[in-house]
Amino acid sequence: MWWDGFTATERDVRAMVGDPRWITLPPITKTQAIAQRVLTTPDGSQWVFGAHARWYRLDRADGRWHLSAPPSHPAIRSAARPGAPGAPRAPGTPMAPGVFGTVTPPVPPQLIPTGPDFAYDRGSVQAFVGPDVPHDVTEGIRVLIKTHRGAPLDEFPLTGGFGEVFARDVAGTIAAIWGTIMWCAYAPAFDGNEVLLSTFGEFFARPLPGDDWVRWLPMGSFDALVTIYVERMRSGAEQAGLHLASVMAETAAVLRADARFRPRADALLAMVGPLSAQPWLDHQALHAGAVRQAWLARCPPHLVAATLPELSAGDHFLHSLYDMVEALGYLAARGVDPRTAAAALLAADVAGVCGTAEPHWAPGASGTADIVTRIYPWIDDELRDALYASLSDPRHPLRGCWPRNGTLPVAILPPDRDTAAALLGSAYATGLAWCRLTGTSTPTNGFAVCRAVVQCLIHERDDPLPPSWAGS
Repeated sequence: MWWDGFTATERDVRAMVGDPRWITLPPITKTQAIAQRVLTTPDGSQWVFGAHARWYRLDRADGRWHLSAPPSHPAIRSAARPGAPGAPRAPGTPMAPGVFGTVTPPVPPQLIPTGPDFAYDRGSVQAFVGPDVPHDVTEGIRVLIKTHRGAPLDEFPLTGGFGEVFARDVAGTIAAIWGTIMWCAYAPAFDGNEVLLSTFGEFFARPLPGDDWVRWLPMGSFDALVTIYVERMRSGAEQAGLHLASVMAETAAVLRADARFRPRADALLAMVGPLSAQPWLDHQALHAGAVRQAWLARCPPHLVAATLPELSAGDHFLHSLYDMVEALGYLAARGVDPRTAAAALLAADVAGVCGTAEPHWAPGASGTADIVTRIYPWIDDELRDALYASLSDPRHPLRGCWPRNGTLPVAILPPDRDTAAALLGSAYATGLAWCRLTGTSTPTNGFAVCRAVVQCLIHERDDPLPPSWAGS
């Protein structure tokens, strides 16, 4: 039985933050308690387990803490030791040369656990390929569609961009159901035969993006949900606006039975649910044009992480990448570092979207280099180096993680269906997140890594295979 510094520290911090007295402590006491638990690994890297119950790594280059999944190699984890931080430096003062690993910048306030952030239920990172949406959820949505499909078009017009998705004779109530599903989904990559999607088939104005195997759908729009509600309220049809909010709440209540929807479904329920008992709740925000902010402000502290895509595109990307590293955790037993493997797969997707692997690093260059330049400030120096090496050197060993001929290399194949579904979901969520961060258009045929992972799941889906695949 070997000692694991990361596991021991995480257990210690969780117990400390879980104590009811934690929220009553003054900020300086909390900061000192967390700073005393900074870990140093043999290579001089320093780590802290902090806000959102996640790890942060100190960047050697800029002296900033970056959200970053911890190392997985047993030798590194067992050799990690608590290191007392040195005296705080004045803002902007560089660290003295030669003392890195013995002097630590202060742990910033945003990394200090609040308490409720440790209670956040992250649900599941699996995509909707492999394990289908549970029957009770699909039936619940089917009942909602049947109930609300006949709403009058003049009272519930299509707004918020939903007119690009649905036919003109579809009521806004159906858009509210669909928009809620899409926003609550962790990673909206759906099995092409998914029953949940087929219930909307008659309403679509055009086929969903993707192919027969997978529907690669964009990240759901929170603003679209706010817009269809606000449009009705401002037009004088307050009851219609409140009804749309009620439909969103009903839909979220059904979705929360599936862990892939639950975190954001709970958050949306907390934001729109109170309107049924307090219909005046958004009146002031409506006059100020701040309904979006009012909804987000109603989200309780333990669910705020679910709304991260609406608060910070960069932080959302980091948390998605963190999920992807965890989904690749099975690689550690094979001698492959999940952190650098995740950076390599990220590079493969960036190169796939841009159509080139070797970036041009000239100032003002577009394409791969522009995307990487926008991603760089958000990741720590170790991941930055791995991303650069994967993109710039065709002979680098990390290129061995890239899909070949549309399939994953044997060395990184997931061991089972659930693991493959988690890799697909986290990789797709990461792809959508970096596209949002960099302003890149999302590919309608999915990302290269995601398409390769799907090949691991074609024969592992819950739905029956098409006749052409029978017996293959």
